[in-house]
Amino acid sequence: MKLVSVIIPYFKKKKYIADTLNSVLDQTYNNLEVIIVYDDPEKTDLDYIKKLVSLDERVKLSINDKNIGAGRSRNKGIEQSKGMILAFVDADDLWLKNKLEEQIKFMQDQAITFCHTSYKIINEKGEFISSRKARNFMTINDLIKSCDIGLSTVLIEKDTIGSNKFPEIKTKEDFVLWLQLLSKDIRIYGLDKELVLWRKTKNSLSSSLFQKMIDGYKVYNIYMKYNMVKSFYYLLCLSINFLKK
Repeated sequence: MKLVSVIIPYFKKKKYIADTLNSVLDQTYNNLEVIIVYDDPEKTDLDYIKKLVSLDERVKLSINDKNIGAGRSRNKGIEQSKGMILAFVDADDLWLKNKLEEQIKFMQDQAITFCHTSYKIINEKGEFISSRKARNFMTINDLIKSCDIGLSTVLIEKDTIGSNKFPEIKTKEDFVLWLQLLSKDIRIYGLDKELVLWRKTKNSLSSSLFQKMIDGYKVYNIYMKYNMVKSFYYLLCLSINFLKK
């Protein structure tokens, strides 16, 4: 069994982190390590996180000296990881018990190195809101107009990420990385099984429309190096597709 490294950036999610961590540790596929990257300089919840970490030897804690954001925290987790396969989960999302087992079998059966799954969206109380269906992405054009990969559903071989990193933006940092990998002819395959519960919270960065617009423009103009007109066009497409969901 290949070792899976699960990376969890942590910033002020005390209400949810225990449930998130338990959903990872209770997986039917148990050859894993969990790296929690603590990214809150106030260290308000640090003692609580240390107690959670002490309950299972598979869990490791990495503490940032200052707030560096979720993307860079994931990069730090990747650098410290020992697994051949990487998984990511946000500190308020939940995995179904068979998430890793189902995905690893899918990757082995299909001889692929990068996959994501369908997922359900829940609110702060855990109530169902909607769902997202996973599909295949073979080229940049398949993904460029809509960020349709749930980060907490992703499983990818470490060699496939290679030297690529999450960029330093507040939201959509995962979108940039997926586009960069597609540009290098790395294909992304979708497993159409709802194996993750993605939590939508009122104060999350992903719920900030203004921040999404700023970072969406950066995706195209700075990271994809499109001109201003092309960047605004794709930002419009991205916004329309977001509203359709």
